[in-house]
Amino acid sequence: MPTTSGATAAAGVLPAPGTAAAPAREAGSARRAGSAHVTTTGEAAADDLRALAGANPVIVVGGLSGITAVYEPLAARLRADGYRVWIYQLPNLGLGDITASAAGLRGYVGQVRATAGGAKVDLVAHSEGGLVSRYYIKNLGGGDSVERYVSLGTPQYGTYVANIVSFLGLGSCAGVVACQQMTIGSSFLTALNAGDDTPAPVRWTAVRTWQDELVRPVDNAKLADGATNVLIQSWCPLRVVGHLGLVLDGTTYTVIRQVLRDTAIKPNCLAL
Repeated sequence: MPTTSGATAAAGVLPAPGTAAAPAREAGSARRAGSAHVTTTGEAAADDLRALAGANPVIVVGGLSGITAVYEPLAARLRADGYRVWIYQLPNLGLGDITASAAGLRGYVGQVRATAGGAKVDLVAHSEGGLVSRYYIKNLGGGDSVERYVSLGTPQYGTYVANIVSFLGLGSCAGVVACQQMTIGSSFLTALNAGDDTPAPVRWTAVRTWQDELVRPVDNAKLADGATNVLIQSWCPLRVVGHLGLVLDGTTYTVIRQVLRDTAIKPNCLAL
């Protein structure tokens, strides 16, 4: 995909529509807070409307080589559900230093909050975007601006795919800085994962799939310290979802939707 500059990230803005550490949780035992009891379909719909009226702006944070258009289908789903949505395309398509991309995200979040008038935002981040978002939250003061974090196939603890590039004799990730930072055992990941994976008050969710061809081992997409971890196939064993598929898959979207609404995690295995 073509390379872009940091300035293009700002062009990705979409107009708004009309303390002890706890062990990580799989979604089967995830918290149920926020799922209010309703007695009729009409009351449920009214509750949904009231909730969305005050919903946080949602920023979809792209991954390595992920141009804005790749994330437009996910943004369209969110907009159809009533959310105000923006897309942050990583500067230089995420090829550079993840810390620089995180600094750019900090400025972008400030722009969205000023435009939308929201006190906080929710981040839905794909692949490298999840690391960019985590660095922003943990090291650049993002915890004051972010309420919910959802990662989709993010190599939280690195991926052997990045290490293989060096194994094949192509140098250290062929000189791509972000790839170097996503190798298992990199100094970047060692520092990012030191201490609490998921500092309060952000609500943390990490979604992964067994068929992820870019995050290996797959469980390196999990978070510790009280995060809600969702393996799509633990709910839907026959669901085949690849790395990019996490952005496009209907079942995965039902998880995102439930997280943003603070309802119980129960993926719809038949969702398109």
